[in-house]
Amino acid sequence: MIEFLMQLRWQDLVDITVMSFILYRLLLIIKGTKAAHMLIGLGLLLVASFLTRYFGLYTVDWLIQSFWGQIVIAIIILFQPEIRRALAQMGETRFLRTLTSAEELKSLDEIVRATVALANRKIGALIAIERETSLGDFVEIGTRLDARVSKEVLLSIFHPTSPIHDGAVVIRGNRIVAAGCFLPIAVSSELSKSMGTRHRAGIGLSEETDAVIIIVSEETGQISMAIKGKMDTPLDMGTLRDILTDLFTSKEKK
Repeated sequence: MIEFLMQLRWQDLVDITVMSFILYRLLLIIKGTKAAHMLIGLGLLLVASFLTRYFGLYTVDWLIQSFWGQIVIAIIILFQPEIRRALAQMGETRFLRTLTSAEELKSLDEIVRATVALANRKIGALIAIERETSLGDFVEIGTRLDARVSKEVLLSIFHPTSPIHDGAVVIRGNRIVAAGCFLPIAVSSELSKSMGTRHRAGIGLSEETDAVIIIVSEETGQISMAIKGKMDTPLDMGTLRDILTDLFTSKEKK
């Protein structure tokens, strides 16, 4: 043991630390997603590979080894959403950004009031609130606004007669940066078949980014929220305000 420690270089310690951090971040990214189940499946396949060699099952071993030869392509295909989200978080993270000012907290209240008003009138809505991961790609394909967040502006955007009521509104800080934005649609077979396009779009964006997406159902007037691929519904005014306050205050950043 002492001999091993004597041979250990400082570069080795840095190498181990970096790899541990990378593996930790990867586990956080895939935690609670379908990628976690796929990773378990790949682990079982690796165990099967050792067993087939041990017991001399040459045909089965040949099939497994053929699969391992294409493993890089298979991982890219299977884990595409997780890879996209990881790269987006690495490239777009804003380490110093928080929503703690009185102005921005007021914006959260405006969002809550607008959401409840839309729900009471059964007007469909899709509101994406940007956090650490940039939603710039989705803003580019929408209609740029750069307007202060307010109940009145949000109601006018989602009014059925508005030319930009379809699609999502993207909010960054205390500004509505774009409307009419099209979001990725979640196509998982685990989702309820009764779930509409608006809700699937909300889940789809939450799977690829850390954004908070508020959805108002046009049919029922129910308020839902999508975060990290999970849907929380139905929400009332108090619950919605509490969740947003918890998510966008400095407590989370400490």
